[in-house]
Amino acid sequence: MTDRVFVTRPIPEAGLAELRKVAEVVVRDAPMPPTRDELIAGLRGATGLISLVTDPVDAGVLESAGDLRAVSNFAVGFNNIDVAAATRLGIAVGNTPDVLTDATADCTLMLLLAAARCLRPGLEDVAAGRWRTWEPMGYLGQELAGKTLGIVGLGRIGSAVARRCRGGWGMNILYHNPRPLPDDERELGARFVDLPTLLAESDFVSLHCPATATNRGMIGREQLRRMKPTAVLINAARGSLVDEAALVEACRAGWIFAAGIDVTDPEPPAPESPLLREPNIVVAPHVGSATVVARTAMAARASANVMAALIGQAMPYPVNPGVVLRGGN
Repeated sequence: MTDRVFVTRPIPEAGLAELRKVAEVVVRDAPMPPTRDELIAGLRGATGLISLVTDPVDAGVLESAGDLRAVSNFAVGFNNIDVAAATRLGIAVGNTPDVLTDATADCTLMLLLAAARCLRPGLEDVAAGRWRTWEPMGYLGQELAGKTLGIVGLGRIGSAVARRCRGGWGMNILYHNPRPLPDDERELGARFVDLPTLLAESDFVSLHCPATATNRGMIGREQLRRMKPTAVLINAARGSLVDEAALVEACRAGWIFAAGIDVTDPEPPAPESPLLREPNIVVAPHVGSATVVARTAMAARASANVMAALIGQAMPYPVNPGVVLRGGN
């Protein structure tokens, strides 16, 4: 039997080249995520799946795919996949870590600068013809040099952001993590603090932690009220980390200066969402990893995961490394 791999949406073709040499690769050519029925239909007879974070690969989907042996998420996160069900069914699950760190760190700085320097209202005024002259009191933002950056989640991406801000603007670094990281503290001059202290002392707060069942809405009304009125909040991690109604209230009421977000909950936000009408909230369309280099490398790693599992080998980037694989060819 020839292996058949279903890819739920187009991804960089260069990353699929090696996979196409060993399997039939079927790419669903559609701009929107598949419905559950479309996903189930696409998996009929498939031995491998390359999924996106927008695809709910739940237990029912996995159980319906009797030939499936490998699922590789085109992402670092994998909360869209029922990993426990996959493990029970003998399906290897993988992801694509370590290739989007720089791209996402750069995106974080893009959001930080745009929010801090009032870029959204400035661009909107230019486009609408409202900008008539240089204004000495117009679009006054916040400076970055020598300020304090608070990182919530000092992993690969959080550390990359901290290095950029420490080296480029001489920022002081605070961080909040499940545990202290002495090596990072020495390298970055970072200080480990609890979340309330980080929020109160930081000029910029950047979120870089994974979404879990326990941290939904971790930045809500109470947390936003702790921040400085000149502070900027950045979220390039997961939309569920921030209570969006509270964020809109905070920006309107002046509890914080501005926010820059690359992720929302739900995603995308509804056209009538207050997030899209608030001039000091910059909303990007989830572009953290959107560089040619990062997305091509993600496709290559997703392919490598599937190729390994289909021949009975361990995935190079596994999520459930202890899985006992279903029988192969």
